[in-house]
Amino acid sequence: MIPSMFDLTGKVALVTGAAQGMGRAMVLALAEAGADALLVDRNEAGAHETAAAIQKLGRRAVVARCDIADPPQIRALFARLDAEFGRIDFLGNVAGDGILASPDTIPLEQVEQCWRNLVLGRFCLCQEAGRRMLAAGRGSIVNIGSLASLTSLGRGHIAYSMAMGAVAQMTRELSTEWSGRGVRVNAILPAQVVNPGLEQRMAESPGLREKFLSGIPTGRLGHPDDIRGLAVLLASDASSWITGALIPMDGGNLAANAGATIRQ
Repeated sequence: MIPSMFDLTGKVALVTGAAQGMGRAMVLALAEAGADALLVDRNEAGAHETAAAIQKLGRRAVVARCDIADPPQIRALFARLDAEFGRIDFLGNVAGDGILASPDTIPLEQVEQCWRNLVLGRFCLCQEAGRRMLAAGRGSIVNIGSLASLTSLGRGHIAYSMAMGAVAQMTRELSTEWSGRGVRVNAILPAQVVNPGLEQRMAESPGLREKFLSGIPTGRLGHPDDIRGLAVLLASDASSWITGALIPMDGGNLAANAGATIRQ
């Protein structure tokens, strides 16, 4: 039985990046807590697999393809949401591709592309969701940021880090503007969470896994399922006085900082 403060029965969630990784883990956790969901991803086959898992839980799941870097597609997505569900209670802003390149050589077109993926598109999603939530007088938005929202990473992360810094400030500004009208806005800042892209990078760069682990006191990389509890907390009434927060999900990385000595 779900404790009442975490019960999402009757709620509707829209989660981007729902085909895999943290997006999939987030929306499955929300469905287990009772929510119905609109699953958004460019990977429709993967999103349909997630939808099938949600339907087995007895919840409703609808799949929509959308490139979140394209505002007209986002607006069409919300028209679909209105037609299918008629409400939105939670937005999980998960999807968004980064670009790795040295700051002295990266083309400005790639900087702009990264910004569209991680900032403009996410703001458009927040704006569309926020308009509906403000009209209803309630709602919760979670933006996925990164440790790069607060710290520098090096290794060619210039465009990604600039964009993720903007996501953090967007979260704070939207919370300040909207929380008095019933809409909470928070961000989760993951450290290195294992996914196919990260696994490939670590395979191509000997020592990178050990570099990551050297800064994580818990001694392991993140897993997509690590987001499950935070997602349900922030979507539910259990977090009714949490807003404008930038919440690390990092195994202690930010607390340790670069000069810490980690005891295993």
